Amino acid sequence: MLKKNWKVVLLLLVSLSFIRVTSCNKNESATDGNELQKKIDEYNRSNKGLKDYYTSDDYFYIGVAIPPSFIDNQRKVALIRRHFNSITAENDMKWSNLQPTEGIFTFANADKIVAFAEANGMKVRGHCLCWHNQVPAWIFRDGTAIASKELVLQRLRTHITTVMNHFKGEVYAWDVVNEAIDDGSSVYRNSQWYTICGEDYIIEAFKAARAADPDAKLFYNDYTAIDPTKRDKIYSLLVKLKEQNLVDGMGLQGHWNISYPSTNLINDAINKYKSLGLEVQITEMDVSVYTSNSDPQSAYNDNLAQQQSTAYSRYFEAFRSFKDVITGVTFWGLADDYTWLDNFPVAGRKNYPLLFDVNLAPKAAYFKVIDF
Repeated sequence: MLKKNWKVVLLLLVSLSFIRVTSCNKNESATDGNELQKKIDEYNRSNKGLKDYYTSDDYFYIGVAIPPSFIDNQRKVALIRRHFNSITAENDMKWSNLQPTEGIFTFANADKIVAFAEANGMKVRGHCLCWHNQVPAWIFRDGTAIASKELVLQRLRTHITTVMNHFKGEVYAWDVVNEAIDDGSSVYRNSQWYTICGEDYIIEAFKAARAADPDAKLFYNDYTAIDPTKRDKIYSLLVKLKEQNLVDGMGLQGHWNISYPSTNLINDAINKYKSLGLEVQITEMDVSVYTSNSDPQSAYNDNLAQQQSTAYSRYFEAFRSFKDVITGVTFWGLADDYTWLDNFPVAGRKNYPLLFDVNLAPKAAYFKVIDF
């Protein structure tokens, strides 16, 4: 009888303990929610934005990549004006948009973005002059045959010269070559550019860009540029470009997630690029709530919000520590209602990688970024 009573008492104590812990967790969640709402209420009474906390004089320019359609949406225009002092065309300065047919340039959408930036006192980053994606097939063809190296390089020079002359004095920095380094054991990506032209297409692209607009800042841009193996290959390319005074900066695409990369990887990479006397820009910032392509779709819950807040806080702490070399941080998107990570790299999976939610309201991560 005593043993049975002892078991009953033990079960009762465990149950009471579980109820108390569950109750605390609910109260903590409610408290966090109340604190966030207070911050949002304060945000709504203010007109300060990211660019006011990270001034270009003390830190770096704060940019956003947008399509031209955003300029016709007044709520999005208001958000852009409040927070950003730099603009990047998300797709409309890529080759397939500017010169889909040889010799026929279509600048209307890009011009719309540039005009909006100029009207609002914002700088413009050009993205990008040479890439293996979003590039027309005609560049690499000569009738039914594969184009010669000489013909491909001629087309490359013509495109870069025409585009940069068109935007001369309006675009202050260009991603000249994008993602030329291989992710695996090879040095260079085995693109059509490289297959036909070898390394020369990279050098010639930067030469054409420097000649077209000597005042523009020229960047090499790549993703996973903090990975030591890829970082060192990029570094070797930058050394070659720097020796010829063809490059001014390194663009680190910040397509990261809630757990990767580590602060050490970020610091080591920036220090490596900094050692060449180059400025660094975080050119495509977003923080995926998924850590792998096998993660199933998830609602944006409190747990993910907390992890994302912590990650954004850590990343921006690193950026602030390099304010002497980082001259720009550009978010690859405005808010979670429209993001390139929706359906990519996993079809049908919604992502929430930015500082503003699907209703354009600031998330907990936003307040972590400005709290320093």
